[in-house]
Amino acid sequence: MYHQTKMVLIQHTMDKKLNFSAIKKQFSQRVNIVEKKGNYYIKFGEYNSFPNQLIDLYNNSSIHNTCVNAVVEGIKGEGLVSTPGYITDIANQDKESWNSIFGKVAQDYKLYGGFALEVIWNKARTKIAEVYHIDFSYLRAKEKDYRGKIPGYYISDEWDTTYKYGNQTVQDLPYLPVYNPNKALTEAKQIYVYKPYAPGQKYYPLPDYVGALRVIDLDMEVDNFHINNIKNGLAPSLAITTFTNADEDERQAIEQMLQAQYAGTDNAGSLIYIDVDAPENAPVITPIPQNGADDYYYNVNEMVTQKILTAHRITSPMILGIKTEGQLGGRAEVIDAYLLFTNTVIRPFQQDILSCFEELLEMMYPQLDITLGVQQLKLFADGEEEVDVVTSQEAEIGEDSGLEADIERADEETQGESINQPIQI
Repeated sequence: MYHQTKMVLIQHTMDKKLNFSAIKKQFSQRVNIVEKKGNYYIKFGEYNSFPNQLIDLYNNSSIHNTCVNAVVEGIKGEGLVSTPGYITDIANQDKESWNSIFGKVAQDYKLYGGFALEVIWNKARTKIAEVYHIDFSYLRAKEKDYRGKIPGYYISDEWDTTYKYGNQTVQDLPYLPVYNPNKALTEAKQIYVYKPYAPGQKYYPLPDYVGALRVIDLDMEVDNFHINNIKNGLAPSLAITTFTNADEDERQAIEQMLQAQYAGTDNAGSLIYIDVDAPENAPVITPIPQNGADDYYYNVNEMVTQKILTAHRITSPMILGIKTEGQLGGRAEVIDAYLLFTNTVIRPFQQDILSCFEELLEMMYPQLDITLGVQQLKLFADGEEEVDVVTSQEAEIGEDSGLEADIERADEETQGESINQPIQI
């Protein structure tokens, strides 16, 4: 996002008088994460598009994309394990497993800072029958009630287009009240939204890397700068002066010829051939000295990379396969960095999600004593390190705990019956 300012340029004219002209220059604005009142709901971002901006940054910054993916893969680990084991097999009538939902939730939690699940109660309204994942970017909160509570959420995938300005009616959009087991008799479908506290935010959470949004945007712009430079023949290295006294059309024809013959990467290293009718009409070709921009952009790239890694709390670039100067990259160093990363970054994400999943599974299987965990990824394939299982309560996992993925299926009649279809967007 940019705004424009003016820089004064002094220009000499033929009669030695001074004229002043203004050249518009662009400067980056700080990311303005606003929550604005719309028509019955709360916009997220100036043009209701902040989640879409996060998606754009994720898709277009290579280092940011790698960091997000690394954290998400760490959260997912080797998958959920539970006791009894069968409870995570099926979450809804689409035969989607809880592991599948867990992967989507992990992605949303890291990318947006929160996640959402649709909860459908059984016919008797005594237990949960189905659970579906809802893309967190589809949610917009209804205005808070007089108690300061969000009553529910509207759901759409067109917030940044159809509902960009917030004055369109949303009464026809799908709407789900917030999860509340005490209201199951009157609300067959509800939405479970997890949104950690964020200073200054009343309705929506923020991702943990929010402090680096401008730097991530800079990473995109630097890549765009280099791509455009290469496609257009890099920064000007030659000045060509002709003496043909050409008119506007002739000058455009000459420029187009030069562009076609010498611009772009396909024409790198090609020869310049010039044919003139007399030596005095030959064009003057003047080399333009370089200004050391290569070192500047190298330093910018190093700064950007380090700041993005810091925002994601990546303890060592070696975890992502990035070798840096001054690091030996030994096995012990990698293990120490990965353990610190796992315990300070991955484990809290996992425990938050597991706590929510356990709450829903206990309402889906009220007669069972449920324990849920995530089996951590192994750093090396040689099997030297112990397999770690993380639970929401950090319970001690032993041989007699029953937390194994291969527990035999039992009590199939506890599967919930649903009379509702998942919400359609």
